[in-house]
Amino acid sequence: MNQSIDVQIFEAPKIVRIGATDQLVYELHLTNFSSHPLELNGLAIKAGDTPIKTFGRDELPNAIDLVGPPEANSRIIPPGRRAIVYIGAPVAATFPRGPISHSLTLSKIDTDEGDFTISGGAATPETAALPRLSPPLRGGPWVAVYDPGMERGHRRVFYAAEGTATLPGRFAIDWMKIDTSGKLSSGDANIPANHYGFGAEVLAVADGTIVALRDDVPDPATVSGRPRPGIADASGNFVMLDIGGGRIATYEHLKQGAPVKVGDRVKVGQVVGFLGFTGQASAPHLHFHLADRPSILGAEGQPYVFAALTRLGQYATIDSFFRGETWPPVDRSETVRDSFPPPNLVVRFPGD
Repeated sequence: MNQSIDVQIFEAPKIVRIGATDQLVYELHLTNFSSHPLELNGLAIKAGDTPIKTFGRDELPNAIDLVGPPEANSRIIPPGRRAIVYIGAPVAATFPRGPISHSLTLSKIDTDEGDFTISGGAATPETAALPRLSPPLRGGPWVAVYDPGMERGHRRVFYAAEGTATLPGRFAIDWMKIDTSGKLSSGDANIPANHYGFGAEVLAVADGTIVALRDDVPDPATVSGRPRPGIADASGNFVMLDIGGGRIATYEHLKQGAPVKVGDRVKVGQVVGFLGFTGQASAPHLHFHLADRPSILGAEGQPYVFAALTRLGQYATIDSFFRGETWPPVDRSETVRDSFPPPNLVVRFPGD
């Protein structure tokens, strides 16, 4: 028997319709309790006897991160260290709703022993219907800017600011407005007000109650002159809307001048703020996510779908978006219903 690794899932796996595909989304925490560096050589996920996803040596480096200082080989987990495998596995409509299990193939890299296999991390994916949200913005084109594989992207940044490690940005999107050629601004891009999205009305995605907000951060006069706030102020001005069911819609980087206050009851589509350039941001945008409690850094990010949006195109990578390339349009725009946007999708919301 090997004294080796602890396998845990702390936040229940979610099944989310992303684009046209259902995906199983969660994190697998691996903590090395042995005195040897352990190399993860394979990972298999099953639902009962049905294989869901297998990660080999080549795919694992893109899915795994070490907590703390990085190593040259992220598949090697030093003694006492934790690694997190970020799972995003497509599943068929016939996916059996029930417990999932994991089989891990490991080796002790400082010995001549061969590979060994352990099982762990049993969990049951949540099956409740996801919140069905209305748009947080109007018109477009808007880009759903995110990348699940980005090392410091929302999907992979845990915070332990309130005594428990949480992942608030698990399903976060940065919404940025562009023109048909992919530009973010007209005129001098160093002036925040020249950015297409700046000042846009930010909308309630559902009926609810304002449970928290901040409205004391001024917008910087220039992009280059923006402050570099610490973690406590990274969100800038924000609004939190309790939409019921233990779900909090969170809007960040807003302009000063919120038209709501804590305790206000608002209706879906009502203006709750204005897109700004406050906090830790490289350009004006709306950060939006759903959380399980009214805390910026101490909440778990929760999945949702948009009731409807019009798909206009999609960037191949987040890098091509940030390079300012022209976005490739679809042959014919189409309305997508009850779906979470895939990475870097270009959409139009109803209105304007």
